[in-house]
Amino acid sequence: MRTWVHFVLLLCGIAVGIGAFLPIMENVTPTDVGIDDLRNGFPAGWALEQLGDQSVSFYKSMAMLLVISAALILLSALLGSRALGWVGIIVGVITLAAFFFRVNERFGDEFRDHASNLLSNQMGLNLVAGGLVVALFACLVPREKASATV
Repeated sequence: MRTWVHFVLLLCGIAVGIGAFLPIMENVTPTDVGIDDLRNGFPAGWALEQLGDQSVSFYKSMAMLLVISAALILLSALLGSRALGWVGIIVGVITLAAFFFRVNERFGDEFRDHASNLLSNQMGLNLVAGGLVVALFACLVPREKASATV
């Protein structure tokens, strides 16, 4: 990979890693959302405000998946492996997509009515989503051509 692609992937990995601990929706941080909730959906009878009140251990939370994604992107930058970068990007995108799919599935009307308030000034979402998008574009950059030696 090109040198600047390594640098961009390094910055993207750091951004995704930091964003994994900041709010992604109103008062909800990825450390509050369990992997079980992503897989099975949120329990019936919950209000949207209760998402941020869960106490989930770190290794069973959505933040763990985002940290794994960030680690894979960082390793991709350090080792020059596009495959690690792609796996990291896919893990991160699927994690965010699953979260917002489950939120829309359970709290769809409330989420659509108040989306501008729920998603405003959410630095974690901005860092994670932005880092993943920029990393995606960085992984799409073509490789350097080998120079011919005479």
